[in-house]
Amino acid sequence: MKKMLRGFTLVEIMIVVAIIGLLVAIALPNFIEARRKSQTTTCKGNLKELDGAIQQYLMDTNAPISDATTADALLVPTYIRKLPVCPVGKQNYNYNSSSNVTVVCPEYLLNPTDHPATLD
Repeated sequence: MKKMLRGFTLVEIMIVVAIIGLLVAIALPNFIEARRKSQTTTCKGNLKELDGAIQQYLMDTNAPISDATTADALLVPTYIRKLPVCPVGKQNYNYNSSSNVTVVCPEYLLNPTDHPATLD
């Protein structure tokens, strides 16, 4: 007696691989867009948190913040637990203290079209 081995044919396997490829092609752009939006939202939240800490420091002391090193040293233990970093580039945020202290994302400075995070 001959035993019949049952299995999948090459055509069936190719169809399954094609369907999986199609599903990945549909899902990947949505995943990338959701990740970008998540990073932008996180970055905006970080900017608001840093801005709040700076404003609270300025209200308490009325002393200007001269540069980023000074800002980090003044804010960390009292006004903010830990300095956040940009979720896109994992860099610290930049401080601009020309007239009023503002916080800017370094990735936004490098590529503003791909990372639209500004503090409104």
